[in-house]
Amino acid sequence: MDMKKRITLELRNKSPGEVAELVLDSCRSSNGEIEGLTENFKELEFLSMASIELTSLSKLPTLGKLRKLELSDNAISGGLEILVEKCPNLTYLNLSGNKIKELSTVEALQNLKNLKSLDLFNCEITNMEDYRDSIFELLPQITYLDGFDQEDNEAPDSEEEEDVDEDEDDDEDDDEPGPPGDSEDEEDVSDLGEEEEEEEEEGVGLSYLMKEEIQDDDEDDDDDYEGEEDEEDADVKGEKRKRDPEDEGDDDDD
Repeated sequence: MDMKKRITLELRNKSPGEVAELVLDSCRSSNGEIEGLTENFKELEFLSMASIELTSLSKLPTLGKLRKLELSDNAISGGLEILVEKCPNLTYLNLSGNKIKELSTVEALQNLKNLKSLDLFNCEITNMEDYRDSIFELLPQITYLDGFDQEDNEAPDSEEEEDVDEDEDDDEDDDEPGPPGDSEDEEDVSDLGEEEEEEEEEGVGLSYLMKEEIQDDDEDDDDDYEGEEDEEDADVKGEKRKRDPEDEGDDDDD
């Protein structure tokens, strides 16, 4: 399938201005040139043109929002300066499997200030002495070359990078202090304090009632005891008032 038909198929009845990703891998370019891709793709952020026998980028339209460009397994040997003019915001560029031989060919990418990842795997330039050190020195803005940084740490996948960014945002949100008195821990502590106060009030009330009952019981016992003493005193006094008949007779005899 030629490139024009493939673009029409990939649009799926959408207008070019609605498309953010476009994959044209393995279609046929026209004499090694880009065909059918226009500046109407103004929202395009990802473009893949792998294995389409591309030899030149001269007909690449201006794609101001393009961030990722896949050009692997083509026959590109130069003309990379067009990328600086047409796609100034590129962060990822894959040129693996092309015919790039000289360091001077890559030098044109110095003005891609946002470029973070460059892939030249399976290009002849990788056979040069001190290849990696030379590229990192030539392009100080890049972090990853052929999938690895200067310390040979592997580059994360794009999806993993997005997940990491989302997790960091979530952690920052969690770390943000909330308004005073809005913490769940503070609510729990206040609830516990209220419960303890209620329990203390209930305990004080119960002990107070119990003391009153005990005092009432003691008073009742005291009353009973005083009543018994009064009765005994009355009996004793009654006995003292009575006189034996014998005592009365003795008084008369005298």
